[in-house]
Amino acid sequence: MPGSKEIRTKIKSVQNTRKITKAMEMVAASKMRKAQERMRAARPYGEKIRNVAAHLSYANSEYRHPFLVERDTVQKVGIIIITTDKGLCGGLNTNVQRLALNKIKEWEAEGEQFEVCCIGNKGLGFMQRLGMDIVSQMTQMGDKPQMDKLIGTVKVMLDGYIEDRFDRLMVFYTRFLNTMKQEPVMEQLLPLAGDRLGSPTTSWDYLYEPDAQSVLDQALTRYIEAIIYQAISENMASEQSARMVAMKSASDNAGNVIDELTLIYNKSRQAAITKELSEIVGGAAAV
Repeated sequence: MPGSKEIRTKIKSVQNTRKITKAMEMVAASKMRKAQERMRAARPYGEKIRNVAAHLSYANSEYRHPFLVERDTVQKVGIIIITTDKGLCGGLNTNVQRLALNKIKEWEAEGEQFEVCCIGNKGLGFMQRLGMDIVSQMTQMGDKPQMDKLIGTVKVMLDGYIEDRFDRLMVFYTRFLNTMKQEPVMEQLLPLAGDRLGSPTTSWDYLYEPDAQSVLDQALTRYIEAIIYQAISENMASEQSARMVAMKSASDNAGNVIDELTLIYNKSRQAAITKELSEIVGGAAAV
């Protein structure tokens, strides 16, 4: 059994760790509320622009945008993976990375190749370890996504699709369900498919001014950027929720460890006192 001094040192160390995890839990709880507000504010716009994109995919305009054209064969896949910059958020990043890895293995078995865009430091490190072809990246986003910084990173992937460097663009991120549950998901960004976005209940077309090409080029690019922004907002809300839960669990576990160590310390101290009393009684009896 370790000595009393070693046990006291270990108790002090665990107490210091619990102070850190408790502080991180409180910080994450504060950031979580703001992240959830941004995420909920982005959802209505994302849903509306999804409806517009679905209508455009069914419209019969004289101009067919490259984003709306289905490719006959898929030889190369573009991947956007959205993760966090920091850790200590439970299995959040691990789950989305596992989903991406499983899909990559499936596509590799079909002979497909990949170009990857990484948003978040954890996903960047993961893709680098896999030896993937990383064509764009963005890290250190902070606590609030900024569209002006995201545009360049996303545009590399959109240009790659238009230039036929790859035939399909997928995004992996973590969707926020509630504070205790987050779900890793995969969505196909390009090409746009009306059946996937939801078919309109009635059939109609739009009037384009000045012309269909100008309007569709702008509208569909804004659609992709809005979906990426919403995905990052969902991921950030999931990150803060997962971190708060993880730090609360760590604080509770630290409390349990302290209780166990305190019990061991008391037993050790009691054993030492009993031994000293036995020696005193034995010495008195010998006299």
